[in-house]
Amino acid sequence: AAAAASSAAELAEAEALFAKKAYPEALQKYTKLANAGNVMAQQHLGEMYFYGEAGAIDMDKAAQWFQKAAAKGNAVAIASLDLMKQREARRADIDYWTAKYDGSDLRTNEYRCPTPRFPSMSKVNEEIDRYSGKMKEWEACHNRWVKYLNASLPLTKRIPEDILKLLTKDESDKATAHLKEVGDRLAEDTKVAGRMVIADFDAWRAGTEAYVKEHNEMVKNAPPRDPDDK
Repeated sequence: AAAAASSAAELAEAEALFAKKAYPEALQKYTKLANAGNVMAQQHLGEMYFYGEAGAIDMDKAAQWFQKAAAKGNAVAIASLDLMKQREARRADIDYWTAKYDGSDLRTNEYRCPTPRFPSMSKVNEEIDRYSGKMKEWEACHNRWVKYLNASLPLTKRIPEDILKLLTKDESDKATAHLKEVGDRLAEDTKVAGRMVIADFDAWRAGTEAYVKEHNEMVKNAPPRDPDDK
């Protein structure tokens, strides 16, 4: 009874140290108790290695301590081992969201906006109407894409729930940073592409307007045509 009371007191001390984030001291006490067979200390020790509070993430040590606690029926340890199996099975998905996602899935057909190309100027009304129409089509698509992109941010919203629950805090932080970088890049690329199209259109419009003005002046100032001329 005295030994049990002493063990309980030490466990309470370890938990108090952990709550204060005194992780090295808590680790020392949990390790002593876990080696002595304390199932709760074994569970907590597994968690400290799993989440990196033992100094660094060590999944092998986490599994070892969870297995010891699970062998004694500890429900948290059993669930943690199952979580680790799921993480192993979904490793490629975890890596995708923490480092490899590039946002390409956002550009579905509805939001692919072909960049219109404009000549230096247009001289006939049919061509002017055609290029004006191309600009309107691009502008509508571009605005649709901008609205969709803004609604999709932050991109962490796209992480599936079944993957989200498997992430460690470190992985969650990495995913947040990576996806913010992807979102910022998409937004910047959108701005740059939009400016380029508008600049091309403005140059075409200025050239066309200058030609039309010059042409109209020539027509206005042309000498009257002799009706007898053939």
